Amino acid sequence: MTSRPNEPLEILYQDEWLVAVNKPAGHLVHPADQPQEDDLVTMKILRDQLGRLVYNVHRLDRPTTGVLLFGLDSAATKYLHRAFERHDMKKTYLAIVRGSPDNTQWQCHEPIQKEHGKPIREAHTSFQLLEKALIKETTISLIKATPHTGRFHQIRRHLLHAGTPIAGDYRYAGIEQSHEIGALLGSGSRMLLQAHSIAFDHPVTGDYLIIKAPADEHFIRSFPSYFKS
Repeated sequence: MTSRPNEPLEILYQDEWLVAVNKPAGHLVHPADQPQEDDLVTMKILRDQLGRLVYNVHRLDRPTTGVLLFGLDSAATKYLHRAFERHDMKKTYLAIVRGSPDNTQWQCHEPIQKEHGKPIREAHTSFQLLEKALIKETTISLIKATPHTGRFHQIRRHLLHAGTPIAGDYRYAGIEQSHEIGALLGSGSRMLLQAHSIAFDHPVTGDYLIIKAPADEHFIRSFPSYFKS
């Protein structure tokens, strides 16, 4: 999913306490420390779209698309922050990777260090191979990822560790390979990682919510049989 400047965000869920949108690729979640004139900031666009303050609950990397949750009430937002800290929020992601993993299901516990000099932190992601495809003699795979911790670039780094970097992940897959896979799939410079769903107890009603993003056009085009089933 991509968007043009000033294009309204797709709202996936909204009530008086929270709102979830389908974040486009290339959007920042909140303003950068060193903002640029052409930055697209989801938080600002949503604020202007709704005509009210919104509160940041969690983040997605700039090239990642999918479900992004904001608070509309400060008390509800604090509850959601604590739920994230306790890992009570279940998130799932879909990724298209180049190659094929060794197993149909696996766990990765590779520790992650955000940057040199920072602490090395435990990290845990569950993965499932959903489908494989062969496009012009190149194997690609559709992967479901469920993070159990929230480390820096966790899914991206754990898939790199498995030898199957995400298509279009210029930082970890490399420039040449990302150009090649982007041309092959028609996705250009897009990184094909989507926050597919988020599930949690509503901070006020207590209802169990499952919010999903619609299938991304590049995912449908690469794996049509999976998304039609």
